[in-house]
Amino acid sequence: MVKALNVNPNRMELSRIKRKLVVAKRGHKLLKDKQDALVKEFLERAKAVWKMRKEIESEIGSCYKGFLLASAQTLPEILDQTLMNSGGNLKVNATYNNIMSVKVPVFEIPEQSTELSYGLGISPGSFDVALEQFLTLMPRLVRLAADEKALKSMSLEIERTRRRVNALEHVMIPQFTDAVHSISMKLEEQERSTLSRLMVIKDIVRNH
Repeated sequence: MVKALNVNPNRMELSRIKRKLVVAKRGHKLLKDKQDALVKEFLERAKAVWKMRKEIESEIGSCYKGFLLASAQTLPEILDQTLMNSGGNLKVNATYNNIMSVKVPVFEIPEQSTELSYGLGISPGSFDVALEQFLTLMPRLVRLAADEKALKSMSLEIERTRRRVNALEHVMIPQFTDAVHSISMKLEEQERSTLSRLMVIKDIVRNH
């Protein structure tokens, strides 16, 4: 049950609460529209991200198979040394887009040369192929990370918006509506009481 507002039953208070009720209803509509739009955008993005993740997981599996094959074709010490020497630097550009007041990241890897800093003569061919596949996959991995971060931010905003919509719909608007009704009833009762007193006074004056 919604807790009733403690208000003074006068016309000024009635006008103030009516204005609040109008604002609350307008805010509820705007937030509900925002929530619906966010949910629609979220579902569309989620489908695309799910598809991309499945594709990338499949390609990463192929890369790991190449690394496993390489580990079977060479000594562990040589493979460990090759892995230690195969590091490099990749630059990532980060920007942000605004989707219905939600800041979502956009990560991109600009075109840059990546040199393999290990001796190709001591590494098996399967290792070179797997590493090349992984480097080719890296831009999509970065994009997937940005898209999943965007989904998380959108889901948090959807939850915040849902709470605000529910608060307006189930608490504030009913409270304002009940307060308007209660004050109106009390004012009407006061008017009837005042009118009755005036009629009594009029009859007394008339009889004298």
